[in-house]
Amino acid sequence: MSSPISRRLFLTGASLASAAFAAPAFAQPALSPKPAKPEALSVALDWFVNPDHAPLVIAKQMGFFTDAALDVTLIAPADPNAPPKLVAAKEVDIAVSYQPQLHLLAESGLPIVRIGTLVATPLNTLVALKGGPVKEIADLKGKKVGYSISGFEDALLGTMLQSAGLSLKDVTLVNVNFSLSPALLSKQVDAVIGAFRNFELNQMDMEKHPGIAFFPEEHGVPAYDELIYITHQQRLTDPRIRRFFEAIERATLFMVNHPKEAWAAFAGYDKTLNTELNRRAWRDTMPRFAMRPQALDRVRYVRFADYLFKLNLIGRQVPIDRYVVSLN
Repeated sequence: MSSPISRRLFLTGASLASAAFAAPAFAQPALSPKPAKPEALSVALDWFVNPDHAPLVIAKQMGFFTDAALDVTLIAPADPNAPPKLVAAKEVDIAVSYQPQLHLLAESGLPIVRIGTLVATPLNTLVALKGGPVKEIADLKGKKVGYSISGFEDALLGTMLQSAGLSLKDVTLVNVNFSLSPALLSKQVDAVIGAFRNFELNQMDMEKHPGIAFFPEEHGVPAYDELIYITHQQRLTDPRIRRFFEAIERATLFMVNHPKEAWAAFAGYDKTLNTELNRRAWRDTMPRFAMRPQALDRVRYVRFADYLFKLNLIGRQVPIDRYVVSLN
């Protein structure tokens, strides 16, 4: 699986209570009011259901959405680039997307806005075969590197190569059309960019061809949120969204507190999910979920927008506050 790229910190501190009151020292936040009957809410995923979407699946399976008076429908798109467009057209209420993609779409004028984080670290990696000729990035000189979609992935690779004193001119890029692991295992290429560290690495290990991963955030690329929640700019005052995040946060904490029960609930959502690859991906994705999904590190988004601008992936910098918010 490859990331389909067409491929920020407002901390709301708890307010101090007046010393004149005998109440607790910190005010307790009130939960969003609920309607008498569950309200429909549609969420378009970025890809087919997999462990990256665990908080969403758990919130549905454990009844947390129902407790928040929501009837949530999870939609797996046929086209992974479609969800932001569906949000912009108001055909779905919320979508799962990617932070790098968000900046590009904001520049294009799409009326979407980031409202939360699902996976709070990059998942993208540069991967080679363990025990092969590539033991460090500098070894890629004169080698072939596979990719799926030009633009962000080859720019990412360029930054990583720079950290080893190389450039894109020192490698041969090969479009492998999302067949990242097969291209690497068949030695069609010497490395691939765009492999997800929680999937491709496990897949290769299961096939007895373990890989070695180089992480972008350790080789010159600013850290970013891999998966985010987006909605239409006009939906920011929709009360359903606050209740949605209450359920998502509850689900994420449940996964941390009750990992075995959470896995059983996830695997029970669809019989096709109960696989060895998904079990491994679940394990590796768990520490990467945003424990505070509505929290925003504004600096992270500004820094990454600057990075994309310097790479000429965006031609102008739209003010961050127009498309990145926290509803806390």
